[in-house]
Order: sequence, then structure tokens, then C-alpha cells
Amino acid sequence: MIDIITLKLIADIEFAEIVQTSFFIENKLRIVLCDNSFIDVNLSEKIPDKFGFHWETKNENLEIFRYDNFPDSNWKYVETYPEHFHNSKQENVKSSPFPKDIIEGFRAFLNFINEKITLT
Repeated sequence: MIDIITLKLIADIEFAEIVQTSFFIENKLRIVLCDNSFIDVNLSEKIPDKFGFHWETKNENLEIFRYDNFPDSNWKYVETYPEHFHNSKQENVKSSPFPKDIIEGFRAFLNFINEKITLT
């Protein structure tokens, strides 16, 4: 089982060019990025291997991007269910473009964010 400290180290070390700081708020990890947007990382304490990576942008549209695998029945139609991706809006849910493995999925999510930040 992955622990949240491992994900913190990946963010802080491998993505230092976009990570300003990271810290724990209760049972989640908050990662503040160079553009002052943030990512909240949640690992379920009750359901093994369930996670959520949520990025709230600071752009003019206040987009959100979230990759998670919590079994939300609203998204059963998604091909990769329970993995799914909220693409810029809560209600715009698509199949996950990220690896199922939590660590590799987290890295891919951070790479996605890095590309988005670099383009703006």
C-alpha cells in the first residue's frame, strides 16, 4: 500500500520546478504550485488503494482537474471506471488518461499539470 509521504517526496523532488511547497492538512497532502494553484492528494484510509488527485487552477476559468478511482456510481458509464478524470469542470468526466498504478498515475498527473502550467 502506498503512503502519502512517498507521493510528497515525488512532488517535492521530481517536480521541484513547479512545486512551491507541500504540507499536510489533516489526512490529505496539499501541494502549492509555482502559479499559486494547488493540488490536494487524498488516499483513502478506509478503502485500500483508493485515491484522488485534485488540482484547482488559478486561471481565469477557475478550472479543476481531478483524477480519482473512488467508485462513484455517477461515472459508471466511463470506460475506465472506477478510474475517471474530471477535465476542467466537475461535470466533464472522461475516461482516465493516466496509469492505474497510484505512483505512476500521480507522476503522469503532475506531468499533465506541468505541461498546462508551462503553456500559460
